[in-house]
Amino acid sequence: MDQNLSQYRIFYEVAKAGNISKAAKELYISQPAISKSISKLEDSLGTTLFNRNSRGVQLTEEGQILFSHTSAAFDALSQGEQELKRIKNFHMGHISIGVSNTLCRFIMVSYLKGYIEKYPHMKITIESQSSTHTLAMLDKERIDIGLVAEPRYQKNLVFLPVMEIEDIFVAAPSYLENLRLREGEHADVFQDGNIMLLDRNNITRHYIDDYMNANHMEANSLLEVTTMDLLIEFARIGLGAACVIGEFVKEDLEAGRLVQLQLDTPINKRTIGFAYHPNRSSKALDTFIDFIKHTTV
Repeated sequence: MDQNLSQYRIFYEVAKAGNISKAAKELYISQPAISKSISKLEDSLGTTLFNRNSRGVQLTEEGQILFSHTSAAFDALSQGEQELKRIKNFHMGHISIGVSNTLCRFIMVSYLKGYIEKYPHMKITIESQSSTHTLAMLDKERIDIGLVAEPRYQKNLVFLPVMEIEDIFVAAPSYLENLRLREGEHADVFQDGNIMLLDRNNITRHYIDDYMNANHMEANSLLEVTTMDLLIEFARIGLGAACVIGEFVKEDLEAGRLVQLQLDTPINKRTIGFAYHPNRSSKALDTFIDFIKHTTV
């Protein structure tokens, strides 16, 4: 654009008012300054924008074309200003969050409930995906924040811990009883039973594989499942022993629907938290981080 914005603003106001004197009052500048600005704009565009008469000014055909475009531009700017005011006044904004189905159901929902109650006008987008995908999107700054298990290599991410989780193996009492009847009183679940794990695309699966390799544990019969919900449900109905997050089956353990298998070496606990890129900042993200820091679920 060859002309600066102020010349188009002057042209726009004069065209709306139809009078240089009225436009001068609106813009708080002198009439000669307005006339000079219009003349410069006309000279640079090589066309006449206004016809002058005793009552004021009237747009030429070329002037009407330019006015239609400047009107759209300044209306868009005005809408942008109003939107920013609404965001400031009503805590409106947009935040995109990446989270796995499991962490969303068992952890994120509780945070979202309180956050939405406090900031009802905030727009929230949930990217339901694996934690691996969430970390990749965070690294590329395609989402604002993600709920994940603390990554081994955080790269440039900030990690805000919210809770610890413990991976355990569980099974239905009926499954263990049937296994003992079939294989004998001293049956080994890992050698003689069916072990159910998340598939290899899951970060939790990588963590459990490392644990089993380090402790020389190998499952002879392995069933891979895509979600933690399915693992828990399959364990409940007696399909085998499943590696699940203990905090997510607490009620099942207390009610006796599932029992925890005792391991020679317990699986080390992991930390769940929110990860975000330090270079990414917005009012929406800042309010969400502040809410997380002062909320316990």
